[in-house]
Amino acid sequence: MNAVTSPDRKAGKRHGRKVARETEGGTDIYGLDGTADAPRPMSRAEVHVGEPEGEPLLDADNLVAGYLPGVNILDGASLTLHDGEIVGIIGPNGAGKSTLLKSLFGLVRIHAGRLMLRGRDITNLRADKLVAKGVGFVPQTENVFPSLTIAENMRMGAYQAPKKFDERFEYVCSIFPKLGERRNQLAGQLSGGERQMVAMGRALMMQPSVLLLDEPSAGLSPMMQDETFIRVRQVNKAGVSVVIVEQNARRCLQICDRGYVLDQGRNAYSGRGRDLMNDPKVINLYLGNLEEEVEKAGQ
Repeated sequence: MNAVTSPDRKAGKRHGRKVARETEGGTDIYGLDGTADAPRPMSRAEVHVGEPEGEPLLDADNLVAGYLPGVNILDGASLTLHDGEIVGIIGPNGAGKSTLLKSLFGLVRIHAGRLMLRGRDITNLRADKLVAKGVGFVPQTENVFPSLTIAENMRMGAYQAPKKFDERFEYVCSIFPKLGERRNQLAGQLSGGERQMVAMGRALMMQPSVLLLDEPSAGLSPMMQDETFIRVRQVNKAGVSVVIVEQNARRCLQICDRGYVLDQGRNAYSGRGRDLMNDPKVINLYLGNLEEEVEKAGQ
């Protein structure tokens, strides 16, 4: 077993400090009565279990970040991504998964810690600057322009390099042939799974080396979820390294080279994807509960 786990949360040290949890509508403060159990901080060696040798493509070290001044959702979260990898981020609702992804893309302010891209500091760099440096982002919702055609959506993705549109659109269509076949169809007429394909394609128009995906299977049928994960693999095989946040934890870990479990804004577990998927403590504390949440969301 290569997965490294923190002690059971119930045996963790209790504390009375304020803890910010991410919610759909913003943030929620809990733990004021000292009842919250935070996972113990993991050592750097534990966080990097199963990591390939060599300089990471993307390295987020001990990030502290949040939406409001003085209220942090991330409390020392770390993540690395190497060339050719798919790295998954899972954890319960409110763990800070989407906040971590948004902090990597300059959408949430990093108050402490450091973010590096190929050895260069990109901490709190603006999103448009990150796109130019080869970082793409696909949000969970409102990720297409519904009143524009597929081709027009792709043009929006290539707005920083319009002269490369034909070349890049041809590349995207080599991964997602349907986008070329239906290039003149309005994105608003597409199904949820098809819209997700458009969103991924648009993010690929600037030829990123890193693609950040926020809950790409959310709200889709089980069959469409499977297709989405297949597309993620296709993008990765085309030479793009991927960081994916997912509530469908088991399916995510199946396709990931390595995974991170976040809990209360920090790393609780880390390891190779399949090791985490088969770790009894991860199954007991997270996978079962996450699957229940996914099922409820689909009802």
